[in-house]
Amino acid sequence: MLRRLGIRLLTGVGIVLLVTTFTFLLISLAPGDPARLWVGPGAGQAELEAARQVLGLDRPLAVRYLMWLANFVRGEWGTSLAYQQPVARVIASAVPHTLLLSCASLLLTYIIGIAIGAVQAARRRTAVDTGLTVASLLVYGMPAYWLAIMLVLVFSYGAARFGWPAWLQLPALGVAGLDADFLSPWGRIVDRLRHLALPLTTVILLSFGETMMLMRMSMLETMREEHVLTARAVGYPDRVIREKHVARNAIMPVLTRLGLSLPFVLVGSLVIERVFLWSAMGRVVFDAVEFYDLPMLLGVLSVVGVLTMVAHVVLDVAHVYLDPRLRYAEGS
Repeated sequence: MLRRLGIRLLTGVGIVLLVTTFTFLLISLAPGDPARLWVGPGAGQAELEAARQVLGLDRPLAVRYLMWLANFVRGEWGTSLAYQQPVARVIASAVPHTLLLSCASLLLTYIIGIAIGAVQAARRRTAVDTGLTVASLLVYGMPAYWLAIMLVLVFSYGAARFGWPAWLQLPALGVAGLDADFLSPWGRIVDRLRHLALPLTTVILLSFGETMMLMRMSMLETMREEHVLTARAVGYPDRVIREKHVARNAIMPVLTRLGLSLPFVLVGSLVIERVFLWSAMGRVVFDAVEFYDLPMLLGVLSVVGVLTMVAHVVLDVAHVYLDPRLRYAEGS
């Protein structure tokens, strides 16, 4: 187990290094001058050259990359051109909100998708199976921003206009209400959950269909394996077979997909965050692109790479723990 974990960590570090290197080269060679954006359009040539020296743009590209990498490892990620604050401070204030939305959406997406996929496999080729498949495909094909706007129209403006119950009148924008600082601790939690409801629902609706179909196919394939057919021939009840012989084996490909989907959930959440003005990494990324904020872009992409690497390592350990065959291979 320790050997496998060490190999995964080294592989993850190498992937993060490759991603940051490619990102640094891509951003550095893109058209535009960060120094010009920093000093403003009315600055003279002397001010522009001074800004380039401060930003390190007067050095060769390879030297700039090595300096940035050394500083990044030490936690010195530079100063954001858009926020005029240390990059680490801006990211530290934004990451918790993104992790809350991403982790909650991943957890609920896979719980819902696995449960519905199992129901579909148990009732395959029935009206329930067909209806759930069609509904999930319809929602999956909707543009993220359009679905987000529709949910706002229904549960914010529509709910208030037609006098729906207060718990259905959900906030449309922000991570907390204007009066959040004056609420009790429990009141702040409820306020945060109410603001989380619409963006979280949007991400779940756009994501659960893929997990559902994967779980359905995996269970149907597992049902055709020899040990399942033998258990059915012996006379085990179908419920016992599904729970003990099918579900546990069928969930392995779904867990593998969980690690691969984390980067896409993080990136997809950025668009949702922008629509709902969720003050997290989405706002930071869009501001960094608009202001050609090289230090911020590099910091954000590096953090996403590290989070993805950590998630892959954790899921790999969980995979070994859940699959006895992998544990046996590790022991041998």
